[in-house]
Amino acid sequence: MMKFLKIVFIIVILIVIGWFLLVRFGNRPTSESKHQLLIERIEAMGKLELVKYRFSDVLEHKNISAYLPDASVLLIVKADAVGCVDLTKLSPQDIEVIDDSVSIRLPAPEICYVKIDHEASKVYDTKMAFFREATLVDEAFKSAEKEVYKEVRNSDILTQTKENAIHVFRPLLEGLGFSKINVHFE
Repeated sequence: MMKFLKIVFIIVILIVIGWFLLVRFGNRPTSESKHQLLIERIEAMGKLELVKYRFSDVLEHKNISAYLPDASVLLIVKADAVGCVDLTKLSPQDIEVIDDSVSIRLPAPEICYVKIDHEASKVYDTKMAFFREATLVDEAFKSAEKEVYKEVRNSDILTQTKENAIHVFRPLLEGLGFSKINVHFE
């Protein structure tokens, strides 16, 4: 009987080792994608992007549950915020030319977009996430996006956008032959 148990035990160990090796070093599944890409909309753009801020956020996001252990994720998030001036709002009344002087009133600067750079962002660590990892990471990225947007609104991005607009338009107008140039904003 003892000999039979030893043989069964050895067979079970060999099966477990074989399964482990098969899973670990077996054929990796290949992936295949088929796309049917369509142009959905074409829009005319008139926003002049003048400044880009790059933000980094180290974020620990927790999902607290009454029944399961608290799940957490640690992310290093990279995000971009771009300040611009919408030149489609510019009208002929906003430009005044008298001899060799020009006065141009540009639309107020605005934040064009704030977006997470998912390629540069990294999931550093997860704890107790198990099957909730995708949801947890998604929630963390959404939280990071809100926080970055809040930080962008508190930054000097609009002031920097104004300064950069002046630095772009002044040489352009000088090149057109104007010696007295006044660039201001709504």
